[in-house]
Amino acid sequence: MSVVRGTYRVQVQPAFDLRAAAGLADYLRDLGVTQLYSAPLLQSTPGSQHGYDVVDPSHVNTELGGAEALAELTAALRAHGLGLVVDIVPNHVGVAVPSANPAWWDVLKLGAASEYARWFDIDWSRGRILVPVLGSDDDVSALTVEDGELRYYEHRYPIAPGTGAGRNGESVSAQEVHDRQHYQLVDWRRGDGEITYRRFFAIADLAGIRVEDPTVFNATHGEILRWYAEGGLDGLRVDHPDGLRDPGEYLQRLHMGAPEAWLVVEKIAEPGEELPDWPIDGLTGYDALGEVGTLFVDPAGEAAFTALDTELTGVATDYPGLLYGSKKDVATGMLLAELRRLARLAGAPGESAVPEVEAALAELLAAFPVYRSYLPFGLDHLLDALESARERRPDLGPALDALEPRLTDPDDQLAVRFQQTSGAVMAKGAEDTAFYRWTRFIALNEVGGDPLRFGGTVDDFHQAQRSRQASWPRGMTTLSTHDTKRSEDVRARLAVLSELPDEWADAVRRWRELAPVPDGSIAHLLYQTVAGTYPISADRLKGAVEKSAREARTVTSWNDPDAEFESALNAAVDALLASSEVTAFAERITPYGWTNALGQKLVQLTMPGIPDTYQGTELWDNSLVDPDNRRPVDFDARRKLLARLDDGWLPPVDTEGAAKLLVTSRALRLRRERPELFESYAPVAVTGPAAAHAVAFDRGGAIAVATRLPVGLERRGGWGDTVLALPDGEWKDELTGAVYSTGADGPAGLVDVLSRYPVALLTQV
Repeated sequence: MSVVRGTYRVQVQPAFDLRAAAGLADYLRDLGVTQLYSAPLLQSTPGSQHGYDVVDPSHVNTELGGAEALAELTAALRAHGLGLVVDIVPNHVGVAVPSANPAWWDVLKLGAASEYARWFDIDWSRGRILVPVLGSDDDVSALTVEDGELRYYEHRYPIAPGTGAGRNGESVSAQEVHDRQHYQLVDWRRGDGEITYRRFFAIADLAGIRVEDPTVFNATHGEILRWYAEGGLDGLRVDHPDGLRDPGEYLQRLHMGAPEAWLVVEKIAEPGEELPDWPIDGLTGYDALGEVGTLFVDPAGEAAFTALDTELTGVATDYPGLLYGSKKDVATGMLLAELRRLARLAGAPGESAVPEVEAALAELLAAFPVYRSYLPFGLDHLLDALESARERRPDLGPALDALEPRLTDPDDQLAVRFQQTSGAVMAKGAEDTAFYRWTRFIALNEVGGDPLRFGGTVDDFHQAQRSRQASWPRGMTTLSTHDTKRSEDVRARLAVLSELPDEWADAVRRWRELAPVPDGSIAHLLYQTVAGTYPISADRLKGAVEKSAREARTVTSWNDPDAEFESALNAAVDALLASSEVTAFAERITPYGWTNALGQKLVQLTMPGIPDTYQGTELWDNSLVDPDNRRPVDFDARRKLLARLDDGWLPPVDTEGAAKLLVTSRALRLRRERPELFESYAPVAVTGPAAAHAVAFDRGGAIAVATRLPVGLERRGGWGDTVLALPDGEWKDELTGAVYSTGADGPAGLVDVLSRYPVALLTQV
């Protein structure tokens, strides 16, 4: 096994399969990473572009090349001194195509008698398995029987033994055959309120599985653990552990199966939230993303952005109230089936134990301050939610009093399932609803972030990194992922707006005349998105803002699209992209965005933790929410630019983005080749008139220096006499090769250290 020091995320998919990934090995070695970090590799739904919908965990996805291609990838990586980290999905499997999932097919065919029934979290007390797939309930008339299967257009379903014909072998209608099955096909709209199996969030095509059952764990993890045992894996990234019955027990079992693997989990922690004592190396970087991002946002712009939001929406938004409302909307809407299942658990068979129990549970889910508890760990969060619910709804006091002893008991099935549900409510209510409804400043509306925290100080950042170094020195850090709503460079350019709040407000007012949108909040999201991504194609922009508007569900939605509104939104996109004023504004802020982008990239790559680079982001990247961030990457262009850098070229900071590739490759190489320089953390003092515009820290011999708030720096006339308190000696910038002497010659002036680039990576000669 190889030690993980830096990863590169590749969205392996049918269009870029395992053999294509193997072809990156030499490039990734030259870039400086130590591991390729792959999207899920087990057999997934046919045609899947992401791999998070595994249908058969027993083998490598044949659409990616199968086991032979995985062996070729592993061999290519090892030949270049690299290893492999793989994303795994323990919470759910794909069931959109039942025939592709042998376990699900068998359960549909045989019901509770299936040997695979134990795999799935099905409420058998509800009778038949509800499958929400029909265009309407009347569509049962469109069912047919073909080749011994029940068909609904392209959808195929099994027929239980002895149910495909009449008692004497005579033919019967397809609808009659359907009525005899262990499953019931119903209107797709009924899923949110009536589905009978645990889902991934509100996606009926992803059915929850019971990895707490050792048989299920072994069946779903045997292939992955075999790769590890044979030396093919260096690390695992665990997707969505909060959906599991007992994440801690699961992670302990996984650790026992892969004891030396680097293990990180996609647990979304709220700012300041503590984690249980799990056998992991850390999280997957969203917390780091938030810490880095706020460092480059100017807190002084908050009041103006709040005023603009009020002007656009006509409402002074109370974000905590909006978040509560969004979570309540989710709990009583798209996750109503889960809420009702909780209510049934809370009551006696056939009836609720206390009046208004469903309403009380909804209040608790909406008030829960973090994603979930892990009782008894996190009991304080539950008590806080109870207190908040009682204050908000005193009429529910008796119901809440009755629920409290059960919800605080770690062994009570109600408490277990409540914890699984609260994470889904937070995920859909916060990051997939509230973050799209409150668009005051969308650079902050990212997974793991806090839209209320409008910028931070250098001291705040240093304190966070001291804590990270002490507690999670090997957790992943990142700036972009397959789940970020906006790439790192989009957010870096948006951060410029925080320094130009009045200029931005004037631009928005003009753009509203130029490209009106019938909803002020969605309008502001669109205008910010244009400013952060321009130039961008109309198709890409329309796809992203339409998805954002539908996720918000305030005017249009996935379940009930508003064609008139969406037409107006598309027209606004066309008008903005055709406007010379929009072009001029984007061109004005772009250079400052480059400064922020280089700064946050160097900070992320050198701060405590294991840095991940999302595919393609070693150059400028203006990606938006998926599927936009899974677009093909031009690796040939990156190879050529990296070769030029290695020939001694020092690129300008311009549209080509080679300066970011320089920063990325030099920081990653230093971490790989001299890890001893990154074993501690200490702030490096910056003094002088422009000290607030720099952040610097020493990782134990490697010193990172980055510019922040570049508009303000320019306004004050540059660095002037601002100096960096380097230890005495000679220091080399790994980016440029320049050497600076301190001691007898005095401290290092930032006007010199940052003369070529807005960042520097210093090591002692």
